[in-house]
Parts: sequence; C-alpha cells; structure tokens
Amino acid sequence: MDPSSRGRASFSTQANALLRKNLTFQKRNLKTNIGIIAFPVLLCVLLVIIQNLINSELDKPKNRCGCACVDTNGDGKCETVCGIEYSTLDQVGTCPIPSPPKWPALMQVPRPEYRATTGLPDAACKDSKSCPATVLITGQNRSLAESLAGSFFATTVSSLNFSDYLEALAKIVPGTDTPTSGSLFIEPAFISDEPLYLIQPQCPQNFTRSASIDTGTISLQLDIECVQGSPLWRDSSSVVNDDLFKGYRQSNTERKINEFMTAYDFLDTSENGFNVNIWYNSTYKNNTGYVPMGLARLPRSLNVISNAYVKFLRGAGTEMQFGYVKEMPKPGTQLKLDFSSLLGALFYTWIIELLFPVILTYLVYEKQQKLKIMMKMHGLKEGPYWMISYAYFFSLSAVYMICFVIFGSLIGLKFFKLNDYSIQFVFYFIYINLQISLAFLVAAFFTSVKTATVLGYIYVFASGLLGSFLLRFFVEDSTFPRGWIIVMQIVPGFSLYRGLYEFAQYAFIGNYMGTSGMRWGDLNEHADGMKDVLIIMVVEWLVLLPVAYYLDQASLLGGGVRKDPLFFLRYFQKKRSVSFRKPSLKRQGSKVFVDVEKPDVSQEREIVEQLLLEPDNNHAIICDNLKKVYPGKDGNRNKLAVRGLSLALPQGQCFGMLGPNGAGKTSFINMMIGLITPTSGTAYVQGLDITTSMNDIYANMGVCPQHDLLWETLTGREHLLFYGRLKDLKGAALLQAVEESLKSVNLFYGGVGDKQVRKYSGGMKRRLSVAISLIGDPKVVYMDEPSTGLDPASRNNLWNVVKRAKRNRAIILTTHSMEEAEVLCDRLGVFVDGDFQCLGNPKELKARYGGSYVFTMTTSSDEEQEVERLVHRLSPSANKIYHISGTQKFELPKKDVRIADVFHAVEIAKSKFTIYAWGLADTTLEDVFIKVAKGAQSFNALS
Repeated sequence: MDPSSRGRASFSTQANALLRKNLTFQKRNLKTNIGIIAFPVLLCVLLVIIQNLINSELDKPKNRCGCACVDTNGDGKCETVCGIEYSTLDQVGTCPIPSPPKWPALMQVPRPEYRATTGLPDAACKDSKSCPATVLITGQNRSLAESLAGSFFATTVSSLNFSDYLEALAKIVPGTDTPTSGSLFIEPAFISDEPLYLIQPQCPQNFTRSASIDTGTISLQLDIECVQGSPLWRDSSSVVNDDLFKGYRQSNTERKINEFMTAYDFLDTSENGFNVNIWYNSTYKNNTGYVPMGLARLPRSLNVISNAYVKFLRGAGTEMQFGYVKEMPKPGTQLKLDFSSLLGALFYTWIIELLFPVILTYLVYEKQQKLKIMMKMHGLKEGPYWMISYAYFFSLSAVYMICFVIFGSLIGLKFFKLNDYSIQFVFYFIYINLQISLAFLVAAFFTSVKTATVLGYIYVFASGLLGSFLLRFFVEDSTFPRGWIIVMQIVPGFSLYRGLYEFAQYAFIGNYMGTSGMRWGDLNEHADGMKDVLIIMVVEWLVLLPVAYYLDQASLLGGGVRKDPLFFLRYFQKKRSVSFRKPSLKRQGSKVFVDVEKPDVSQEREIVEQLLLEPDNNHAIICDNLKKVYPGKDGNRNKLAVRGLSLALPQGQCFGMLGPNGAGKTSFINMMIGLITPTSGTAYVQGLDITTSMNDIYANMGVCPQHDLLWETLTGREHLLFYGRLKDLKGAALLQAVEESLKSVNLFYGGVGDKQVRKYSGGMKRRLSVAISLIGDPKVVYMDEPSTGLDPASRNNLWNVVKRAKRNRAIILTTHSMEEAEVLCDRLGVFVDGDFQCLGNPKELKARYGGSYVFTMTTSSDEEQEVERLVHRLSPSANKIYHISGTQKFELPKKDVRIADVFHAVEIAKSKFTIYAWGLADTTLEDVFIKVAKGAQSFNALS
C-alpha cells in the first residue's frame, strides 16, 4: 500500500471535521455572538426612538395644519375647521388641499449675479448686476431661428390688468429666480421676498409694478419688475452644450458662472415642420441627491417656443396663451423627518463593518496560537480549510445581515422598506464576500490578536467617518472629478459607505415625495453611483481572495509553512513518483567532514547512504545530510543551525535528542514537521520527501509541540474528536479511540475530558497534547519535551503511554530529563552546535563515555587534604570535579580501582578523621551528556 495513503481523510471528511469544530467553537462563544447581534438591534431601536422623538417634536401645533373655530351654520355655534386659510407658511404644508390653487406658469430666470455675460455686447453689466436673462439659440436656418427668437417675449404690458393676475400673466412671459420646492401647492415664487419678473425684449425705464392677488384661500402682495430677455445665436448645438456646461455648480476650467434661462436648437424647423430640442436650466432642480429634488419650470419654456412658431405661421395677432398650472388634490399630512435614512449611511456602515474585526480576530487568533499550522500538521489540507473557513464566515455574516434587514424592516425603517429588497440582497451579498476576503488578506500581516483587534476597529470607525466626510462631500460637489470618486471607492469601507449613501438618499427622497426608493432601473442613471460600487466590489472580491491565498501560502506573513513563490505552477505539472534512489550522493567537502566525525556518527551516515540505495526498507525516517543555515544580520556571518545531519530511524523505535539550548534541536524538528525548509539535503518520512510532499506526510504524522496549541473554549474530548476525524476515524472507532486516549493520559474519569481547556492545569494541557499527537495511529510522532510541567505520578503514567505507543510507530523525542530519555528512548543522540556528537542506546553511551566512578566525600574543611590523599592512594590519576565547603567529588578510572578497595579505605579513614557522608556511584547519563557537550563545545571553540 502507498504509504502516503495511510490515515488520509477525504476532502469531505476533513471539511466535516473542521465544520464541527467551528460550530462547537461558535457555540462556546454564545455570549459574544449575542452581543454582536444585539448591537445592530439596539442601534435600530435607538434610531426608532430618536425618530419618534423627532416626529413628536415636529408634530406640535405650530407644524400642524392651522385650525380655527368657525360658525359654519350661522347658529352662533362654532366648529373647528382646519385649512390653509387658517395656517401660517410653516403649517400649510401639512394641510389637506382638496382643491389646489391655480398658479401662473413661470420661466426660471438666473439670479442677476449669475447671469451669463459671454457673447453679450456689454460685459460690464456683470458689475452692476443688470445683465439680461439670456436664451441661446441655434439651428440649420439661422434667419428663421432669430425671427422666432424675436417674438419670444414681444408682448406689451402697458394694458395689462393685474387685478386678475391669472389672466394678466397668461398673456405675457413671467419668470422668477426663486428655487422651486417639491410641489406647486404653493408656488414659492409668490411667497418669497424676490420680485416676479416680466420678461421683455426691452424694458421701460424704471418699470415697477405691484399686484394684490387673492387665490381664494391666500392673499398675496407681489412686486413686479421687468427683466430683459436677450436671445444669442450659437453656431452649433455642441457650442450651446459647452456654454451651458460652464454654469453654476458645473465643472469647468475657466471657473466662470454663466447661467442661461433656456436654450433651443431649431434643427430643421421651417414652415413645413416644427422640430425643436429644448435645454432647461438645471440649477434650481438641485438633483445632487442630498435634498429632495425641486421641480423644473419647463411648461412656460415650451409655451414660449410654441407661441413664437404659431405667430410665425399665422401672424403677430395670433397667441397661444398659457392659463395656469395646478397640483392634484392632496390629503392632510404629518411633518416628519426620516432620521434613519438621513444618518443611516454612517451608522449602517459601522454596523455592517462590525463583522470585519470579528473575522480578523478569529483568523489572527488561529495564527498567533499556531492552531492553523497544528491542524495542517495533523493532516488538514488547504482545500477544506479555506472552503469551510470561508463558508463559516459567510454563514455568520449572512445570518447577521438577514437579521439586521428583517429587524430594520419590522420596526419600520424606511431605509429598508422603500429600497428594492433584491438590490439590497445583491449589494449585501457582494459586500460580505468582499469583507471576508479582505479579512483573510489583512490577517496575513498580523501576528498579535490585540493589535489586529485594535486596528480592525480603528478601520471600521475611520472608514465610516472618512466616508461620511470625503465621499459625501465630493459626491455632492459636481466639480470634483468622478474618476477620483471611483478611485476612493476602491477602499472597501468607502465603497460600502457609497452604496449605503445611495440607499439612504433614495429612501429619504422616496419618503419625502411619497414614492418608492431605489429600483433596478435607477442603476442606469448617470448620477447614481450604485452601479459603479457593485462593479468595483465584485472585481475587488475576485482579486483579493486569490491574493490572500497566495500570501498565506508563499509569504512569511502567512505564519505557516512557506511554499515556493511559484508553487501554483506545480498544479499544472504532472505528479512525479517518489523514490529513495538518488542519482548522485556527492557531497561537497564530505571527506573533510567525515574525517572529524565520531565513529558512531560516521557509521550512521553510512547506514543512511546504504538505505537510500535500497528500494524497500522498513525505516520510518531517513535524514540525508540535512542542513539549515540562517543568514547573518548586519554583516555577521551565517549561522549554521544544523550541520549535515544524517539519521535512520526504523519503525517501532523511539529516538531521543539531547542537547543544550541553542544546539539546533528545534531547527531540526521544525524542518521535519514542515515549519521551515532545509537549506540543503532532505529527509524521507514513510518514503516521502519533506521538501516536496509535506502535505502527504502530515496525514501520517503526529506532533506534540513544546507549547500547548489548544482552543481554550473547546473541551479535551472535542479536541480529540476533531483531530481523530482529520485522521479518518469515524463512528464507533472514533469514539473508542477518543475514550482510550483520554483514559491513557488520565483525563477520562471525573468528567475531566468534558471540561473546557481553559480550566485545565498546565500538566493536564500537556497530557492532552500528547494524546492529540498519538490519536489516529500516526506512523511518525514528534514530541518536544512532552513531560514538561507534570508531577512525578503523571510523568510516569505518560511514560507508559509513550512506551506502548512506540511499538508500531517511530518517535523522535527531545527532552532535558535524562531519566526520561533513559526510560523511553531506544537510541539517543547528543546534539551540540548543529551536529550529533554521539549516537547509541543509553547503556552503550554510558559504557563508552562513562569509564569511571564518581567518589563523593563530605568532611570538615580542615580535613580536605586528608580526603585528597586518600583518593590519590586509591587512584593516582583521580580527577577532582567538584569542591565546596568540605564536600568533594572525584572521578576514579574504573581500571585503577576496585569497589572493595574503596570500601576498605573508607573504613580505615573513619578511624583517623570524621567523615560526615560519602558515596561511590557509577556514571549517569547526565554525566555522559555533560561530558560530551563540554568536550564538543571546547573543540568547536578551538576550531
């Protein structure tokens, strides 16, 4: 059977394992989840409360339709009657109007300071604010166009009777520079402080009039002034367009303010046909999206040209009078302000982006705690990890957004109710996918949860506030280039704000005007930015997700196993079979290196070379000249962490690595588990090369790291269930393996296995880490100081677990406990300065490096010389190795002394001086380790 296929769970099995773990983790964080969901709910409730307070304030009598007590029947009893005739101007907007008044149709006339000067005979009128109100004309027949323009305003005003203002203003061309409002129930020009204009070709000198108007419900007093209407010819419609574009609020390099009443393109108009294009002045329409749109005064512009054409055909005595305009009847209304839509873009941006730091924190937590790499080292593939993680965050975000929209709709927020739900669905769907992709990307740059959390929330609030300031300002300023707005919207937070801003404006205007909010047809409007936002977010989503995956795999920022920067090209290459046979075993400088190696280390290297030439062998691990060099910093020379290590480890053997801190043990283990790549050489685990097949090796590997890598809110049982599923354990076999693992490390009884890991002591966490490394029957296990922090009883119990586990697997163990190494390890290697100094089983090493006894004696300080003479009589070559306050230790070569002679000499010495304590011990493994380590360090220092 292919060794790479043993214990490898399928894609669906691993996805199921990760999904179960995530759901359990989510369940443990129930309070946090409730808090996250409660935040938008509370904010919506707050908006509703504020909305009701504002509405109650606006619904006071001063803002309601005016009422009076009127004797309607003549019987002396009055009844309360409400209507516009009893209302102030602040109240009249809420009154029912069953029969709206009739208003004369007006032309929109630019204010004097904005009237166009370009092309006028005398531009000095700008300073005196006396420029004529200009009309631009063009067409194929200039003479006809100018003739028609000459009769636009050619009506005498001397004989007009202004007592009937409708009849009087129907016969001439009236105009005003007062902006319109959203309705014509009351034409604002008739209630403003601005005069009403009579537009004439030439104005009489000092012409002023006043008129009293009684509409039946409102009495008005108007000042009437004359303003000159001057037509100007332009050679083409493109020139007309250029002139109109230089108007107020428009973008032009000349920064001129030139407004026109209107413009006409007569095209091919003649006596045989009437064909005209009409431009209107959009200044007063105010279609910036920030406030409700005003009504453009277009009917009179149409009447002017129609009347002129009729006169051209039928003579000057023919007139087409414009009677009046009026609104449809309206019921009584209540003054309201849609506060939620007015401020919704900012608040809703914060609400939706609140998920970003939550997702980011989760990803960085797995990275900081090395949980992600721990899962990979137990066989989790990239595919299941990314798919389940992405689906998990998407599900959380989708549930969050659905609850938000439903709740907002139920409590009556116009922001949600008026805008098309399908557009909202598409917008939120695209954005939450973009937000998840952004979180994956940003997580690659953080290693600290605290830092990521702080900066995540700073991004949330900053993007909302900056979006409110920058985008809102620039969107409403039509002089700002549209391209720069699109560039700003590349920032996901800004694109979110712009989309919500558009929703808010449509909802606000829809509520104000009594219409619907955004519909699909509105996306095609040039001024609407929603279409641009959707396109930008989709493109960003499709770009950020692959970039995030690439950084996670190929960059040191990913925090895991770094792949080759061109790793993705391997997917297009045919998978090659793996073989132990190598084309060449040449090693640069190997002869010099072998000459200085210890015999047992050199022998191990020869065994490795022989095994590499054999197609079949039972060795679980073969390390072939493994090297790791770290580049020096600030001009220092490179650091050799591992110097050409060769090791052969068969199945069923536990190999112990002993060495001082900084010897290179961790670098060796990290290369074997895939955390770092070798500088040269390689190793084979179950026949698979660690440089090319780590993903397959992970399926048959167990790791007990030096520091416990656990989820604090999961139980011990849940950890083992998760890692067992990753090793393809299912059903009854999984449950049995979990129970046996808990029992083996003494975490089963008393419900300990069902407690959350955060309640475990350090020793309990250590035992759980060992159980995790052994579950699923991995063929190779790496244990880094597994008994650290355990009490003696637990340590002995753990040793028994490891002893049983090594029967059918290879174990590499690092430890600082010589007792542990002697009990568990079949072979030991003393590792100093990146290289093995000796290899062998504990007995062999003690025999080889421990050819002496250690003699210890404690006397008074005055008798230390007597002790030294005694020792030298026993062995002239004895060596003192320890001396403090009367206690001395000596090494006695075994060839020089017999144990019986030592006892006899001590008995004689007791009669001569006082001996407090004494002892004779054989060499321990600790003595061997210290001796070999010191010797190697001294040799390296000299060389």
